[in-house]
Amino acid sequence: MDAQNSVAPVIIIKRKKVIDGGGHHGGAWKVAYADFVTAMMAFFMLMWLLNATTESQRKGIADYFSPTIPLSRVSGGGDGAFGGDSMFSEETLARNGTGASDSKPTEENQAQGSTGVDDGEDSADSETNAQFAEIESMLVGGGGESMILDNALRHVDTRLTDEGLIIEIFDLVDDPLFIKDTSEPTEIMINVTTMLVDVFQLVTNEVAINGHTRSSAIVLENNPSWDLSSTRADQTRKLLEHVGLEPKRIQRVTGFADRKPKVRNLMAVRNNRLEIILLRSDL
Repeated sequence: MDAQNSVAPVIIIKRKKVIDGGGHHGGAWKVAYADFVTAMMAFFMLMWLLNATTESQRKGIADYFSPTIPLSRVSGGGDGAFGGDSMFSEETLARNGTGASDSKPTEENQAQGSTGVDDGEDSADSETNAQFAEIESMLVGGGGESMILDNALRHVDTRLTDEGLIIEIFDLVDDPLFIKDTSEPTEIMINVTTMLVDVFQLVTNEVAINGHTRSSAIVLENNPSWDLSSTRADQTRKLLEHVGLEPKRIQRVTGFADRKPKVRNLMAVRNNRLEIILLRSDL
């Protein structure tokens, strides 16, 4: 064959573009699905909570998230100092779960619904609660004036009950109210009673005194807690009268020994305490 007439073979390469129709189309559906699952979880949690709580608890939760709490007659509960009982008017956020309208209504709300009939019992109860609230406020806000007063307030706690306003004075580990195993008051006890008498001048309610002590480490035939709680309660009466409380306002003095502990540890110092009660006059 003639070399000039020879033709080299031509190689043809054919590239075929393959398009896969089942490929990735984005992840938006995953976001939507996650939102759906989250919403379902929240829904089932809500249903469980509705079934597991009482009507009053549900109302308390609703009030807590309500933006109109300061104007509500029933406010969300709180747990501030001294149980959150702090109310002066409807313009101040009340935190004791009852609202301020019942005790210190504003002039606008005080005029609403007036019938000309005065409910004496409700009025007296509201007035008493307002006086007790004022006393609590003085005890809460009385600090900052001196180190002595600040130290005294560490020993004081209050709570409002059907019996009246209970002012609890208790021992601290590093600062007892009485010399150990005696009814001889320490300086802090004298300061506390002086402060309380100044506050008690705001009202004329009668006073009751309850003495409590912690349990002894050794079980004795004659429990010394009875005499100790009684003598400490009576010593408190004498201190109150000495610094200015009218003796006729003292209605009773009682010793409970170690029968009503404040904490589970019966020998804890916290169980050494006195309860000075401003009794309701409407009882």
